[in-house]
Amino acid sequence: MPLLPETQQLLDALAQAGLPPFEQMTVPQAREATKGFLDLQGEPKEIAVENRTIPGPEGEIPVRIYTPEGSGGKPVIVYFHGGGWVIGELDTVDRPVRGIANRTGAVIVSVDYRLAPEHRYPAAFDDSYAATVWVAEHAAELGGDPARIAVAGDSAGGNLAAAVALAARDRGGPNLVAQLLIYPVTDFAFSTRSYEENGEGYLLQRGSMTWFWAHYLGAQDLGKDPYACPARADDLVGLPPAFVATAEFDPLRDEGEAYAERLRESGVDVTAKRYDGMVHGFAWTLGATPSGTVLLDDLAAAFRSAVGT
Repeated sequence: MPLLPETQQLLDALAQAGLPPFEQMTVPQAREATKGFLDLQGEPKEIAVENRTIPGPEGEIPVRIYTPEGSGGKPVIVYFHGGGWVIGELDTVDRPVRGIANRTGAVIVSVDYRLAPEHRYPAAFDDSYAATVWVAEHAAELGGDPARIAVAGDSAGGNLAAAVALAARDRGGPNLVAQLLIYPVTDFAFSTRSYEENGEGYLLQRGSMTWFWAHYLGAQDLGKDPYACPARADDLVGLPPAFVATAEFDPLRDEGEAYAERLRESGVDVTAKRYDGMVHGFAWTLGATPSGTVLLDDLAAAFRSAVGT
C-alpha cells in the first residue's frame, strides 16, 4: 500500500523544515536534532516515574523507572531506546514507554546506555546486559516479579534487546519471558530488497545506517559476533517468545522479518507484524502518526500472552 497520508504529511513537514539526513550532520548536531521528535509524540500519559542510576561495567548507568498503579509483583520490561547507538536518550522514548507501561501493567526500566562514538561496541551492549542482570536481581524492590522479566527496544534498541536475549541464553541468565523488538537492527547488511526500495526518502536512509554503524563499530572487524548482529548467531534455539514489528517503508524491514522467521524456524513462539504505510521510527512520532498507536496495543497483547496475564 502507499504511505499513509499522515506519514506523507510528516515526511513533507520534515523536508520543509530542511532537516538533513543524519549522515550530513556531526554527532552533536544529530543529537540536538533528535530532540525535535519530542514535539511529534503527543501528550505524556500520567504514570509514576523515578530517575536513578544503577551500577554498570564502566560506571553508573542512568535509568528511568515507570510504575503503573496497582500492587506489587508486576511483570517487568527492560527497555532500550533507539537511535543507531549514537543518538537518543531517556526523554526520546519517554512517551511511547509510558504508553507501553500503561497498556501492559508492567514496571518498565528504561536504560540510558553509553553512546558511540565516545563509547563504541560493545559498550552499549555491555550496559544493556548489565542493566538486565541488575533488574533481575532487584525486581522485587521495584515492585516487580523476578520470574516475569522481558527485554524490549526500538531500532538499535531492538538490536540490543535481541542481543541481550541471546546473551541471557548463552550465559545462563537472567531468565527472560519475552523479547519485544520494534523494527530492530539485526544485521550489518545493506543489500536486502527493503534497502533497495526504501533506502532513500523515508526518514531512515541507507547512508544514515552506514553512518550509525561506522560510529558504533569504528574499525572493528565484526565477524560473526551475535551480540552486535543477532542475525549472525549460529542458532536461535531456546530464546524467549518474540514480538517483532516492522514498517513497510523501512530499509530495516526485511532483516527484521528474516530474524522473526529464523526465530520461528528455531521453535521460538513469534508474533510478527508489518505496519503498512509506516516508516522507520514511527514509535517516536505517534502524535503526528496516530495510526501507529496500534503498535503499542499489539506489543502489549503479545507481552500479556507471554507472561500469562
